[in-house]
Amino acid sequence: NNRVQVLDEYMSLGFWGRLRRPIRVLAPMAAVTDAAFRRVIAKYAKPDVLWTEFVSADGLFKGGKDVLIRDLWFSQQERPIVAQFFTSDPQMMRNAAQLARELGFDGIDINMGCPDRAVVRSGAGAALMKNSDLAREIIREAKAGAVDIPVSVKTRVGFNKDILDDWLPELLKEEPAVVTIHARTSKELSLVPARWERVKRAVEIRDEMGKETLIFGNGDVKDMLDAEIKIKETRADGVMIGRAIFGNPWLFRSGQEKSLPEKLAVMVEHTFLYEELFGVSKFAIMKKHYKGYVNGFEGAKELRIRLMEAENAEQVASIVDSFILQDYKSSTINKEMGA
Repeated sequence: NNRVQVLDEYMSLGFWGRLRRPIRVLAPMAAVTDAAFRRVIAKYAKPDVLWTEFVSADGLFKGGKDVLIRDLWFSQQERPIVAQFFTSDPQMMRNAAQLARELGFDGIDINMGCPDRAVVRSGAGAALMKNSDLAREIIREAKAGAVDIPVSVKTRVGFNKDILDDWLPELLKEEPAVVTIHARTSKELSLVPARWERVKRAVEIRDEMGKETLIFGNGDVKDMLDAEIKIKETRADGVMIGRAIFGNPWLFRSGQEKSLPEKLAVMVEHTFLYEELFGVSKFAIMKKHYKGYVNGFEGAKELRIRLMEAENAEQVASIVDSFILQDYKSSTINKEMGA
């Protein structure tokens, strides 16, 4: 009987059931966790699972596929990888899930927490917290399209106010493989500290209902040590980390202090990979990462200013080379000489 129960859990959780817990995953972040950055992270300190940026299911099937399909590019070294979609149309979610399965994704995630005004206005993202019947229908249709790959949900504790005790049971009735709880309301964005006691409550709700769904917590996780503490305090099955990854592709391998030249070399590698995949026309998006890589050292501000003027990867490489040869070496020598 115990063996049957384990098998049932394995079937409903898909690949999630094969991972050792606690599970550490990278959050989907628009214009951040693209194919280039994910490859860099996978190379240097891979989390247990990677997510794509969130992709409009409507856009994919209403004329925007040529552009949006780039958001679904991935390489084998990123596995297991989950495609995240947003929509308020159950049929579009079913279509997107079918497409993700055809493309070879390991899982599908539904965004039910994004507070972006345009997304909310369309009835998707965080707006689904105000319509649990539609949210449940979207999960069912995602499962129908996904067939044999697991479906998960990323959400928040509520829209304007905390409704976790009413909202989460509705989601759990549809038995998604994972529910990730961002421990703030949509209205709060990321302006107040995440309330991890609500993640603890989410675990309790799941246990009270006797469901197999894994519960992950998200919000303000600084590093692996912080992740461990939060997991212990809440009994969550996993943790999702977002903003702490900026400029730190080594985040998921704790105790990896990198020298400045090493850090900047990876930034240049990241830049060349970005240009190779997306071309120079979208180069401004790559520049978002420079603030993460280039901070907390002497001359960082000046180097950032120079990088912001660069127009391609070659220019970035030569700016970094000259910085390391001149500014960094001279400041290191001065320090050693006690100047």
